[in-house]
Amino acid sequence: MSGETLHPPPRPQVRIQTRPLWQIRLARALPRYLLYALCCAGLLESARFAISPPRAPMPAPAREEASTDPGAEGYAVLFARRYLTWNAAEPQTNQRALEPFLGPALESGAGLKLPSSGEQHVEWAEVVQEREPAAGEHVFTVAAQTDTAGLVYLSVSVARRAGGTLALAGYPAFIGPPASGPAQLTRSLREVNDAALATVVERALRNYLAASAGELAADLTRGAQVSLPALALTLESVQRLDWSPDGRSVVAVVQAQDARGVQYSLAYEIDVALVQGRWEISALQMDPDA
Repeated sequence: MSGETLHPPPRPQVRIQTRPLWQIRLARALPRYLLYALCCAGLLESARFAISPPRAPMPAPAREEASTDPGAEGYAVLFARRYLTWNAAEPQTNQRALEPFLGPALESGAGLKLPSSGEQHVEWAEVVQEREPAAGEHVFTVAAQTDTAGLVYLSVSVARRAGGTLALAGYPAFIGPPASGPAQLTRSLREVNDAALATVVERALRNYLAASAGELAADLTRGAQVSLPALALTLESVQRLDWSPDGRSVVAVVQAQDARGVQYSLAYEIDVALVQGRWEISALQMDPDA
């Protein structure tokens, strides 16, 4: 241990600082104040949601899809009209009418063999059903009213080729009508008990059916577009007036009569709006711009 010098260990020091009393109080109270602020913010947000809750955007009204291929639909109707129109005294006329639809894959006249006498004409024809068994192929059910066989249903298969041209995809077929059943009301609607609304609806329908545009305008909302019917009718009575399921329109079942004395039972869906305490009509059965 010789040669070493021993030093005493350093003594601990205490440093005293002075701080204003308000800073000490503020430091102790700050967490409490922050908690109070968070609570107030939560209460304000809850009140805002209660007064004006967020609403999901209304979905755009679904529009009815057009035929997947209007050209193919027209092609099927045209073939059906020519196939069902014939005169036994002029068989060549029938074959020439069908030639544009046929080719080497189908028999002459699409296999139609005429009797020794008689004739048939189509009064009207239209597509009433469609299915797509494969991409680019449509099978149409064409309803045709004939003057001898009556109402018939013809199935016509039409294919659209890669180049865009249309062609029959096979022979036609006589089939039954689309499945149907008796009419039924599937919805249970709530009756309208508002006398003021009932008065406005009846007056608007009376003017609408009579094609009185000037009188009807008094019950329409600003900007409402209404297309008047071509057949003028007299409103006899309103049989029922119910709210639609969405509560934004009413459904009116009425009795009406035309100038010839023909009576009708009709149903109209009417969009209504309460504008400054008064009921007004914003649409009547259909949107003429849609």
